[in-house]
Amino acid sequence: MATYTVTNKYLLDNFAVVQLLTPAELELGQSITVAGVDATFNGTYTVRALPQYRFTGVDTEGDLLYDYQEPIANQVLYAKTAANVERQAATGTVSSTPTCTWVNANDIADWLYVAQAVTADVTFLTICAAAANAFCYRRRQEAGYVDSLTTVPSQDVRLGTIMYGGALYRQRGSIDQFASFDAMGTASVVGMSPIIKQLLGIDRPQVA
Repeated sequence: MATYTVTNKYLLDNFAVVQLLTPAELELGQSITVAGVDATFNGTYTVRALPQYRFTGVDTEGDLLYDYQEPIANQVLYAKTAANVERQAATGTVSSTPTCTWVNANDIADWLYVAQAVTADVTFLTICAAAANAFCYRRRQEAGYVDSLTTVPSQDVRLGTIMYGGALYRQRGSIDQFASFDAMGTASVVGMSPIIKQLLGIDRPQVA
């Protein structure tokens, strides 16, 4: 979970805005939890905008308006039905747990060519998909990429994520490699194979 410190707050035309101390890795449509600000601003909301200018209200068409002469960095805007609040200093936090949704259980099942006839398989495939999404998104972040949580950046990344999810499924019941009944030896660890790393574009040299 990522948590950010709130420094200012204001509310106009049923839209609340909080300013954060530091830049936040948030996206439009992402769920956030505002806490420690006050009873009006606190709660769980959906990010509607990440404005870099002062919000001045809503026009007759319902569009958000801004004062482009007054830049304000690190703002988060969300819908909140309440009385207007003048911009003022504030304390509190905004927290969010990023959830990546690049691939799902069916994607992995199709790649593995397995039938989801057993409830336990469906559940486990769903867990593998969630784990693959989270892991691959995080590894690409560590490699310097800035990706959307909901839209996969490219088909090679999608395939790499599916392949990694398939590897997790195949390792079911095993600690560090694909499960095997072969008494002659064990297979090498291939969960993060070179081809998966190549598809995800990770482990690349860090350059300025």
